[in-house]
Amino acid sequence: MKKAVSITSMASVSPLGKTSEEIWENYLNPKHHLSKGNFQENEAFAGFLPKKLASEVEKLRAENVNYRHVDKSVLFAILAAREATRKAGWENGKNIGINIGSSRGATELFEKYHKSFLENGKAETLASPTTTLGNISSWVGQDLETTGPEFSHSVTCSTGLHAVLNGIAWMQAGLSDKFLVGGSEAALTPFTMGQMKAMKIYASEDLDYPCQALNMSKTRNSMVLGEGAGMFCLEAGNAENAIAKITGMGYATEKLKHSVSISSNGECMQKSMKMAMGDKAPSEIDVVVTHTPGTIKGDLAETNAIKEVFGQELPAITCNKWKIGHTFAASGNLSLEMAILMLQHEQFITVPFSEFDKFPEKLENIMINAVGFGGNAVSILISK
Repeated sequence: MKKAVSITSMASVSPLGKTSEEIWENYLNPKHHLSKGNFQENEAFAGFLPKKLASEVEKLRAENVNYRHVDKSVLFAILAAREATRKAGWENGKNIGINIGSSRGATELFEKYHKSFLENGKAETLASPTTTLGNISSWVGQDLETTGPEFSHSVTCSTGLHAVLNGIAWMQAGLSDKFLVGGSEAALTPFTMGQMKAMKIYASEDLDYPCQALNMSKTRNSMVLGEGAGMFCLEAGNAENAIAKITGMGYATEKLKHSVSISSNGECMQKSMKMAMGDKAPSEIDVVVTHTPGTIKGDLAETNAIKEVFGQELPAITCNKWKIGHTFAASGNLSLEMAILMLQHEQFITVPFSEFDKFPEKLENIMINAVGFGGNAVSILISK
C-alpha cells in the first residue's frame, strides 16, 4: 500500500437484515438464514432478504417514478449506499467516486424482457437501459446526487472486492479522495437457479445446514445462492472516524483448464494472499474469512492455498456462506463486513460444523478472500 486507506463506514442488505445491530446479533446466533423457495416449480434453498427488508425495497421502488422499472439489484444498492454515506457523513456529493459491481446484473429484468421478446417478437422499450451493467452505479449516483466518476464491472464472484481494489487505485493515483465501493446481487431467479443446478454444484440435501461451506468431509456439493448488497465508504489517509484500515491488497489469476476450473492448491489465491500480506509475517494474520462456496473442489482449493501460504502458523478460518448463501458479486463485501464486525466487537464468529476450530488469540489483522469463475482472486487485509 503506497498510501493509507480508511474505511469510514459500511452498510448492507442481506438475509441477516440491514442494521449493524441486527446483523451482528444474527452472526452470534448459530442458526442459518436459508430457506426453500419455488423457482418455476423447481424448489431450492436460497438466502432471501427478510420480509421486512423486502418490503422496504418495494417501498423504495414506489418512492420515485424512475425506480419502478429498475432491477432489484439497483434498489439493493441504493438502500445500502444511502446508509453507508449517511454514516460516513458524506453530505457533499462532490468528488465522490462510485464503483458498484454485479456478477449477474439485472437478472430478473433480463429474464422478464427475454420472455416477453420470445412471446411477442419484439423487445420492450426499457429492455436495454434497465439491463445495462452500468445501471447500478449510475442510479446510485443519481440518488446520492454525486458528481464524481461512476462505473460498474463484473468479475464474477470476486466483483465486490475488485470494486475495493478499484477505489483504492483511484485514491492512490490522487484522482479522488473518497470512493463508495461495493457489490449488489439479486439473482434468485429461475434461470440463474437452473444454471447453478446444471453445473451440479447446488445443495440438494435437507440437512441442518444446507450449505456445508468449510465442511471438508462433505461428499456432495452444497452451494446455495443468496441475495444482497454491501457498500463501503473509502477515504484516502488515516481518517479519524475510520472503522478499519485497509493495510494490504492482493490479486491474481491463474491459467484455466475450463471456464469454471481452479487448481487444486488454489494458486491464484496463494498469490493474492501473499501480495496482500506484503511484509507482514504469517503469524501476524489472525483470521482468514474465506470465499469457500460450499463446493467440494472450491473449498478444498482455498483451504489448501491457505495451508501453503501460512504453513504451521495457520490463522483462524471462518466464512459466512453457510449462514446466508453465496451472493455472487456481493459475497466478498459481506465477508468484509463480517470481518469489520469481528474487529469492532473483538469476537470471532465460527462455522458450527467446520473442522477448522482454532480461535484467534487476538483480533487485529483479518484477511478476506474472494475468487470467481475465470480464476480471478482478490485478497483484502484490514486492520484495527
